[in-house]
Amino acid sequence: MVKVLLGTTKGAFILDGGANRMGWKVSGPHCDGWCINHAIGDPASGTIWAGGGNAFTGAGVWRSEDGGESWQLTRLTKGEMDDWAENDPDTAAFFGITGEPLPFESDFQQIWSLNHAHGTLHAGTKPAQLLASSDKGASFSRIEGLTNHPSADSWNPGAAGLVLHTIVSHPEDAKRAWVGISAAGVFATEDGGATWERRNRLSNAEACEGHQHPAAPRDGDVGHCVHNMMRAPGGGDLLYQQNHHGVWRSTDGGRSWDDITSGLPSTFGFPIRVHPADPQTLWTLPLNGDSQGRFPPDAACAVWRSRDGGQSWQAMREGLPQEGCFFTVLRQAMAGDTEERAGVYFGTNSGSVFASTDEGDTWQEIARHLPTILSVETL
Repeated sequence: MVKVLLGTTKGAFILDGGANRMGWKVSGPHCDGWCINHAIGDPASGTIWAGGGNAFTGAGVWRSEDGGESWQLTRLTKGEMDDWAENDPDTAAFFGITGEPLPFESDFQQIWSLNHAHGTLHAGTKPAQLLASSDKGASFSRIEGLTNHPSADSWNPGAAGLVLHTIVSHPEDAKRAWVGISAAGVFATEDGGATWERRNRLSNAEACEGHQHPAAPRDGDVGHCVHNMMRAPGGGDLLYQQNHHGVWRSTDGGRSWDDITSGLPSTFGFPIRVHPADPQTLWTLPLNGDSQGRFPPDAACAVWRSRDGGQSWQAMREGLPQEGCFFTVLRQAMAGDTEERAGVYFGTNSGSVFASTDEGDTWQEIARHLPTILSVETL
């Protein structure tokens, strides 16, 4: 059974595809209509977490342990409604604000990303910090080793702000992890977060000369505006990333990166997805560029698939709109399942969800008219 978890601008939604990934049913909005940047689930326990917030509500993480029937909120920072409530008891009662101090006061505005592995729930924030919870999200502590990184003063925000949007855990070693920060790049830890190494080096700097875009590679590094990143299955440390300028592959855990953009119609896109069993199969969804509207090239949607680790690419279009298609697919809005023939799912800023149950060969729209979709994950 596959459930698709959606984070949207108006709450979390759950799509239930039953045993055969057909007849999808929608439930939601959950989480009191909060802006949910990322929702994830734990297949072992069935617990679902949804992180988000905004300037009005402050940041928080919602948790459901009954499949989305009920939710508990852990508020982490203050929002404008706290200021309202401070001077108005009726407003405080309406929003359920008691006046008790929140653990991070006004340190960040939103939860932007979540990851659960090895019994720990991690959360990435805007502005970029990394939090950890050992009690299923009831409380969080800050990973000070990343907050105090020597390069932190030089981190520059992307268009969406300085966000920690990607958290990648090692499947066997709980002390190893990677994060993506826009626009500071990739960071890795091998000691449980005590120290972090910045990993943005090009494998062949000379081959990437001549790019004029502000986010392009320079000074021996890939562009620091990493959009999304995923570790491939199996042994080794094979990583893929979709960057603001290009798609990249690292065979050494991010210590060096190879450009695998050749064959794609654009250097720009947001999500990337790797097959759950085949490290050489991956999908991405190119858009026509940050200054050209950020929609599929020629207004015709295609998910591009590689079967050889990005050495070649094929456009997968069957079932996707091929005329007048102007939607955007955001950085966390593509996911996959682990069925025998892997499913791939993506959501759009126009409120549609598309699914492929045959590894991208064909597609169908399984939901529409939802709010702007910010993230897609499966459970």
